[in-house]
Amino acid sequence: MERDGQLELYGIVADRLKEAHAKVRALQVPEGVRMALSRKLLVMTSAAKHDLADAATRLERFMNDLDEGRFPEDPDTDGSP
Repeated sequence: MERDGQLELYGIVADRLKEAHAKVRALQVPEGVRMALSRKLLVMTSAAKHDLADAATRLERFMNDLDEGRFPEDPDTDGSP
């Protein structure tokens, strides 16, 4: 029975990762920010292979940050005006 729950969670995480990638692609942000977000998604994808529950939690936080407009700073800028 637990295996069924694990398979269901894999499906949910896979669907959410697809959704997250689509959101990142659609954002109107500098390329450096988009790359940083994409790297975070790749880390979560890799983590899902080893710790699915942790990856699901991290992905949920990531999606909340996207929805609320919290993005990493552009690494290509030095912060000066």
